[in-house]
Amino acid sequence: MKLEISLFKFDKNSDYLPYYTKHFLKTENEKNILDILNTINKSARLGFTDSTDFDLVVNGIYVKSSITLEEVVKNFGKELTIEPISIRRAYDDLLIDDNDFKDKMKILRNLMQEEDKAEYLKLKPYFYASNTLNYKSDYIGDSILILAHDLINKNPNLTNYILLALDVVEIGAQYHTSLENRIYNFDMQIEEKIQKIQESLNFFDTLENQNFRLNKTLILDFAEFEENYEIKHDFKDFNIAYYASKNSKQTLDLLDKLDAKILKLDSLKLDLAKHTFNRNPLITYHVAATILLDAFDNNADFLLVDTAEDFYIFDYNRKQLEKVCGREIILPVIHKNELQKLVSGNHIEALKTLKNHQINPEII
Repeated sequence: MKLEISLFKFDKNSDYLPYYTKHFLKTENEKNILDILNTINKSARLGFTDSTDFDLVVNGIYVKSSITLEEVVKNFGKELTIEPISIRRAYDDLLIDDNDFKDKMKILRNLMQEEDKAEYLKLKPYFYASNTLNYKSDYIGDSILILAHDLINKNPNLTNYILLALDVVEIGAQYHTSLENRIYNFDMQIEEKIQKIQESLNFFDTLENQNFRLNKTLILDFAEFEENYEIKHDFKDFNIAYYASKNSKQTLDLLDKLDAKILKLDSLKLDLAKHTFNRNPLITYHVAATILLDAFDNNADFLLVDTAEDFYIFDYNRKQLEKVCGREIILPVIHKNELQKLVSGNHIEALKTLKNHQINPEII
């Protein structure tokens, strides 16, 4: 098997900026990523830890070096980019200075035993995998939230002290963004632990109770998605960026019938932290701006969404998104039901909502 690897390189003692080296490797006895690193290290010195528990990033996903090559090729293909778990903290190729992670222990320092500290150190991937760190480097960290949940379970009498210690942190649990799409074979019980902490701090609420239309009172009725429709306009020559929800089958089936180009962007997998929007819309604005700008910079004609909540976040809060990113964002946003009507040639019905968008799609 032949692999094409782009490998992150940086030596804080000699390099001004990081760079990537190319390696075209024909595997022989290599069974996992750690074997690959050792093979490369034989011909070109590489900073890493020779352990199957070593954390790194492959094609944007956080993995252990024990991940097998069979899993790697199945999930990521044969063109691989290998990076440290924190590029900004790297000092010797894939090795990082993790003192920022360790420093977060002081938040619960007086409530921890030695064995709790040892457990915290095992949670390092969850700290660095958080997308929130890309916007708020002083974020409390998901690892301390996970530990807090486990400490409360072990010592319920400490609940109020633990929650108070978390609540006074300015960039705290209300800034959490989901780890689900960022860690390989992610255990959703981890996300549930963090959610329980958010609920205990009164940061988490249902989508029905969130107001994503902070700057506009108009509620749009996108009507129903018509299951039996005829393709009259195939959107040939259109580039579509699709931000999918959990229930995306209708939209994926629709897109499969079109001749449009569907952009594959990593940003389209980012979590918008919708359940904490009322308490902290700022993190949602940051992520939404990243998604819109990435789609725009990759020549998308519009961003397609499945839900009214996502539409309001991207379209109705546009001024806030532009403020946090410092750029004008002129990319239209279209709801899947509107696209279905446009595809079917039902322009009159589509116009009922399209005319109320902040950015006119100008498709009709």
